[in-house]
Amino acid sequence: MRRMAAGLTAMLTLTVTALTVGLATGVQAAALSSAPHSSASAGTTNFGCAHPSHAGQARCFGALKAHRTPSGRMSPFTTGSPTTAGYVPSELRSAYKLGGTSGSGRTVAIVDAMDDPNAEADLAAYRSAYGLPPCTTANGCFRKVNQSGHASPLPAGDHGWAEEVSLDLDMVSAACPGCHILLVEAKSANVPDLMTAEDTAATTSGVVSVSNSWGGTEDNTITSVDSHFHHPGVAITASSGDSGYGVSWPASSPYVTAVGGTSLSKASNSRGWTETAWSGAGSGCSAYEAKPSWQHDSRCAKRTVADVAAVADPNTGVAVYDTYNNCGGGMLCDTELQLGLAQGADGWVEVGGTSVSSPIIASVYALAGNTSQVVNGSYPYSHKPALNDVTSGSNGSCGGSYLCTARPGYDGPTGLGTPNGTGAF
Repeated sequence: MRRMAAGLTAMLTLTVTALTVGLATGVQAAALSSAPHSSASAGTTNFGCAHPSHAGQARCFGALKAHRTPSGRMSPFTTGSPTTAGYVPSELRSAYKLGGTSGSGRTVAIVDAMDDPNAEADLAAYRSAYGLPPCTTANGCFRKVNQSGHASPLPAGDHGWAEEVSLDLDMVSAACPGCHILLVEAKSANVPDLMTAEDTAATTSGVVSVSNSWGGTEDNTITSVDSHFHHPGVAITASSGDSGYGVSWPASSPYVTAVGGTSLSKASNSRGWTETAWSGAGSGCSAYEAKPSWQHDSRCAKRTVADVAAVADPNTGVAVYDTYNNCGGGMLCDTELQLGLAQGADGWVEVGGTSVSSPIIASVYALAGNTSQVVNGSYPYSHKPALNDVTSGSNGSCGGSYLCTARPGYDGPTGLGTPNGTGAF
């Protein structure tokens, strides 16, 4: 009888384990198959804000990397450690030679939709974990405002956009620990609200750069709202997208620096790092935006995306701290997040997407301190030697041309390259 009971227990355990694995796999597959313009690969899942509900609404460009246990089971989207969840600030500053530079109190603005109620607390946890100076409302380093620039009322909370907010704030902290941060939260992901937030961010005193880790499909209305990105003296960056070859807006606006993405790995070369074009990075030739005078590539008669790049591959992702979820935290919450039964995150996560690269580049602009000379995306084109040229990798099929395949010199997925110090910004 004891042997029979033990056998039944073992069978039940195996059945439950198999059911859990199957459910996790099925939920993830369903999420990925239903995600519009998704480029998330096996082992990754797009942020909740990557799923617009209607036309004219932006999506964010971030993806979580899920970790697997030795048995192959998906582990919760937490690692419990700030040193095992992706690249940390010291590594990012090493990769892009940002050591020894300071933002000197310059302000980087982040424009996102909806509210992250835990933004300041999660930012404090991230900065504390890596020994970065506090950046709080109390010490004047951090401000969170609504799209009109007021401290209240703030938009409704949103778990997907909170993941994006945490990523953006953490990447500014990583690249420019001395920078102040302004978070401007639009009341929706609709373009008119985001444009109001954009103007608020760019016209706030002290702001030298604005990062936009979101976008949408181009249409014939985009040129009529490009003026919201035209703020001479303020560098505006925009993620190129996470769907591989293809163009999104506002990355295609001539008034922004379009930021593509790379896969970043440690190497034994003189730099200590190597990069290839990330397969998910957006790129290509705009259907509507006129060719800027500072672009001279031959296969695109209109605006070409991207201009520069930084790490974006979730499989060579960055560490981010986010705790805004709808399951309350703890082991049960982690399991629900793992199975796709809850929304948000519960601690340290490894993330990627060109949502990573945009705030990094906005921060490098702040570090460089040259934004008084910036009126559009042209500045790096006159400072090419201060960039790491990315020469391999592809993000899709375009007849083998530079529009989707990295090569020496300019190419679509990585533009002119990645920061080699601040000289190109």
